[in-house]
Amino acid sequence: AGFMPGRDSFYALLRQHRLMLPARKTRHTTNSNHRYHKWKNLIKGLTLTSANQLWVSDITYIPLANGEVCYLHLITDAYSHKIVGWVLADTLRVSATINALQQAIEQAVEMTGDENLTGLIHHSDRGVQYCCDPYVALLQKHGIAISMTEDYKPTDNAVAERINGIIKAESSHPRGRFNDIG
Repeated sequence: AGFMPGRDSFYALLRQHRLMLPARKTRHTTNSNHRYHKWKNLIKGLTLTSANQLWVSDITYIPLANGEVCYLHLITDAYSHKIVGWVLADTLRVSATINALQQAIEQAVEMTGDENLTGLIHHSDRGVQYCCDPYVALLQKHGIAISMTEDYKPTDNAVAERINGIIKAESSHPRGRFNDIG
């Protein structure tokens, strides 16, 4: 019949003839290895009945046509799935994450007429952007409860991960990519 190589031999043969695609660079948006307090998960078993009960936050990268990436800092209402705060930045700096949170808070305050947003839970992963002092202080200033995933499991922040997936799928087609964020 013919020569049938094993898997490793097959890959070696492909590499030898330069038929392998280069490995994709992995991008990490979460640094959970930091000194800040990591908050408990408050949303296990939570049943939502209206908007502004639970916001979920996450950061995702979006590939650009030039090979670079930008970062989308998102806050989504878990009940309505409406994006209530967002910032597109070329960095993972906490200032962008805080700007997205300020946008969400301004919208909620305008809607409720009250600076105190007690009853609202903010849920995120344990990334440094969400655990750092300025971000936590802004949440506490407005009476927003802080909740975080227990481990790095995307299912613990499923709504945010789903929104990220939709946005990434829409923006990943090469003809649909932006050249830059400017």
